[in-house]
This record gives sequence, structure tokens and C-alpha cells, in this order.
Amino acid sequence: MSGLKLFRVGTPNRGMIEVAPRLAEVESDVQGLVEAHMETLLGVRFLASEYGTGPVHGGRIDSLGLDENGSPVIVEYKRGVDAGVINQGLFYLAWLMDHRAEFEQLVRDRLGATAASQVMWSGPRLICIAGDFTRYDVHAVREHRRSIDLVRYRLFGSDLFALETVASVSGGMQAVRRVRRQAVARATADVQVASMAKLASAADEALLGLGDGVNRVERKTYRAYQRLRNFACLCPPQRSKLLVYLKVDPQDIDLVPGFTRDVSGLGHHGTGDLEVQLRTPKDLKRALDLFRASYAAA
Repeated sequence: MSGLKLFRVGTPNRGMIEVAPRLAEVESDVQGLVEAHMETLLGVRFLASEYGTGPVHGGRIDSLGLDENGSPVIVEYKRGVDAGVINQGLFYLAWLMDHRAEFEQLVRDRLGATAASQVMWSGPRLICIAGDFTRYDVHAVREHRRSIDLVRYRLFGSDLFALETVASVSGGMQAVRRVRRQAVARATADVQVASMAKLASAADEALLGLGDGVNRVERKTYRAYQRLRNFACLCPPQRSKLLVYLKVDPQDIDLVPGFTRDVSGLGHHGTGDLEVQLRTPKDLKRALDLFRASYAAA
């Protein structure tokens, strides 16, 4: 991992012991590890491994999945550096867009009819996991209009696995901006709603500004902010408040009535067990630490 050094705390006599990073022996070791824990590592529900694309395309997709927002996900793996991983993934992404019914049937078989009916085709994702990437890879993904994540992996010792996002690009951002402008324009008809729209815009900027590689995904009932996984979901403004759901354990903080609420086990739009209620810019300011904690955990 670029620049990262990991140390194990030893006894007072031995001091700090460096744990050397290493690559997997073979590519399939990385694939097997990720597929076995895909939801934990990537926020993606696993669907299939080595999925055949038929005689015309003549290939096999390493992993297929469905993310938290209903977006189809292709995951491609390389043990080390491989200049072809992005093009290979884009080739399979094009195949996927031409075989939507086949993918939805796979989702129906694995996850049920409800999940299949909610597949979001506006934002399919490609996640490339490799030992490393070149600066040309990073530049290349920024030239595409697809949602692509470049993720570097490293193994440490016998029981530590690390993932680092090298580059992350979200497709369809112009459509997102149009939705946002339209929402603000409609809100100006009512002073109170306009105030909430302004607060929503400020919350949007705060969430996007938490770090590099934050992607924003529009759904009908919420807007998700993600690194590899969702870390926040912003619901459309209500007349008197704005709801944000975060990946923060409600048991780890002091809940404040009217500001934070434990919604684990309760149905709501978006993902996350902590509900934050924003009514004023002051509420947004005191919510920033919670935003940062959720971002760090994603």
C-alpha cells in the first residue's frame, strides 16, 4: 500500500514490530477473499463468480454483485499491476448493459423479486481490485463516463487485509446537477421549503467535501454518498427538517432527542442506523463530526 507502514505493538522489551506487506500468491486468492466477504468489504451483495458472457463475447466476469443502492456491480481482480484491467472491465460493463434481463433474473434467483424490481440501471459500477495502478490508469478512469473505482489491496502477515481507494469516478453527475437545480427552483415558491433546500445544499457540499473520491448517487427517495460503500444518505427536504442517515453505531454516541435517533430495526429510506435531523445551519455544524465518523468507517 502506497506509503503505509503497519506495526504490531510488541512487549516492552521487543518494542514495535513491522508487519511487512505482500501481494497474494495468485489472483484467485484475492478474488476468493473478497467474494466471501463482499458486503463487509465493498458494501456489495455477492451474486455470482466467474459468470460466463456467452460464445459471442467469450469471457467470464470475475464477480457480479448488487450494491446498497441497487446498482449492478462488476468486480475485476489482478494480482499485481495490469494495464488491461480497466478495458477488460469496461468490455464486461458494456455486455451487462446489453443483458439487463439476464442480470435481473440472476438477482431474482439470488436475492428475490423485490431486489430485482429495484435494480438501478442509471449507475452500473466497475470495481477494479489490483496490487497497484499506474498514473495512466488513474487518468484513464477520469476520461470515462462510467462509475469506476480503482482499489489497491495488500496482505499483512497472515490475518490482515487492506483496501485503499486509488481513484473513484461516478458517472451521470450532470444529471445529478440538473435534479439539484430543479429541486432548488421548485423550492423557491415557498420560503420555508427554500430554507430547507438551502440547508440541503449545504449538507450536500459538506458530505462531498469530506475527502477525495466521494461519489453521489441519486435514487428516488434519497441521495447516497459513498466511497466504496455508502456512508451517508440524504433524504429530500421536508418542510421543517432534513434527514440524514449515517453508518454510525447509535450505541457509540450520546443520542440527543430531536437531533439524533437510533433507527436500527426501523424501516426508512437509505442506509444507516443513525438518523440525524437537521433544522438549522447550527444543526449542520454540530453534525459534521458525525459525518466525519461515518466517512472514516466506510
